[in-house]
Amino acid sequence: MICNKTMIRKSMLYKTGVEYGDYTVNYVQGCSHGCKYPCYAFSMARRFGKVKTYDEWIKPVIVSNTIQLLEKELPKLCKEIKNVQLCFTTDPFMFDYEDIKELSINVINKINEYNIPCHILTKGVLPVELLETSKLNFYGITLVSLNEDFRKAFEPGSSNYEERIKALRLLHDKGFKTWVSIEPFPTPNIINQDLLEILDSISFVDKIIFGRLHYNKLVSEYKDFKKFYNDCSDIVEKYCKEHNIDYHIKNKTRTDNI
Repeated sequence: MICNKTMIRKSMLYKTGVEYGDYTVNYVQGCSHGCKYPCYAFSMARRFGKVKTYDEWIKPVIVSNTIQLLEKELPKLCKEIKNVQLCFTTDPFMFDYEDIKELSINVINKINEYNIPCHILTKGVLPVELLETSKLNFYGITLVSLNEDFRKAFEPGSSNYEERIKALRLLHDKGFKTWVSIEPFPTPNIINQDLLEILDSISFVDKIIFGRLHYNKLVSEYKDFKKFYNDCSDIVEKYCKEHNIDYHIKNKTRTDNI
């Protein structure tokens, strides 16, 4: 598939407020993965009038002047940028979109020209073309379950979990740095699953980020959700220490007052 629409923007690189991020780029508006956790990026885009409906959101629009903006902004900002996240409000490897994949690879290569690492996160499949990119980069997937029925319900347009892990493993085996975001992790009343099984499936990675599910009333309806996320955080921390994996527990995932 390819995007049917394009748009232009006045700027591209910006400092993110996300706790583990530095700079970011978002060169696609919308996301065909259509996550229903709900999706914070969609809710913000609708709130500020960038899209009106879910159906509009899941039809991605490419920013056609992305590379031109980077060529203008990188020389000015390169000395202060530690890394660039792809992406916080969209997905750089949206499943089955060839034009987005090609643009993402061009973006990565352009940023790497300034010796700046890219931190990539996707619910799609990391393409084999990334094997030709710089080992400065950190390639990651989101993985909150191994259950395909759950994926189809909550991430309906995304790639299947097995393919995500397989592509990530290939990059790891070829010497690239890899990571996994286990966020937003659902409570047992949404899906009852074994966190250790998920961790075992990605035990080869260099880093794991773990975070709770927000903005979903089912979480607050789960009586012991605070204890649940505290226990899960402890499991992730213990597992990562035992397997020599770097980790980060997102803010507000652990709760002192339970």
